[in-house]
Amino acid sequence: LAPVLTFLGLLMANTCTGEVFVEDNIPLMTELPTLPVRAYYMASPTSDGAGVKLKRSIGTPTINNVGPFLLLDEFKSINPGDYIAGFPMHPHRGFETVTYMLEGSMEHRDMSGNQGLLVAGSVQWMTAGRGIVHSEMPKQVNGLMWGFQLWINLPSSHKMMEPRYQDIPPQDIPVVDNGDVLVKVIAGEYGGSVGPGG
Repeated sequence: LAPVLTFLGLLMANTCTGEVFVEDNIPLMTELPTLPVRAYYMASPTSDGAGVKLKRSIGTPTINNVGPFLLLDEFKSINPGDYIAGFPMHPHRGFETVTYMLEGSMEHRDMSGNQGLLVAGSVQWMTAGRGIVHSEMPKQVNGLMWGFQLWINLPSSHKMMEPRYQDIPPQDIPVVDNGDVLVKVIAGEYGGSVGPGG
């Protein structure tokens, strides 16, 4: 899990600039590495759901082989027309989605009766497993909506597992001060703190 979290941290840190940095052979570690940049790619503007405008970093023709990651999207806009239609009911199967909100609010509902409100600093961790139908709809009519969604492929042994949902509020995410940066531990372990996700 450490390489996944390390790579996720690097991607999220750099996606804000619209760039994705790719490096081969990221070693198993719990500290963020200092690695040479082999290449960088601009995120591709696209839309998904009912027309939500976003930038896609992983899951494009240019960057489509960053296993176990299938997709990384950033949605960020102050224009309600870019996000208000949201992501009505749609299916997923065989992977997990991890959504991290920086600003705004969005509501999750699924066919199993799960419901959660994503707000600034919160995380939604959904394991689709054998299949789930869900929606993610804005709970605001104006203002900034900003967040990330990462799709993580499940190993073949887990693809048909029972679907599950975790609504993780900001206050449940430990923060570790390593002297240089504050690290929010969403999943795995860092600096003696264990994240609630996964």
